Amino acid sequence: MNSLQSTKTGLGLFVRLNWDRALSAVTILGALIAGAWIGSL
Repeated sequence: MNSLQSTKTGLGLFVRLNWDRALSAVTILGALIAGAWIGSL
């Protein structure tokens, strides 16, 4: 149980550290998809 809690804490820390990076990647991907959609109209 203790190792599970440690893993969960480590995962939460990892998500917090990489949240801005993931958000920027999703934003760029969304912009590319939107640009492709507008270009196909």
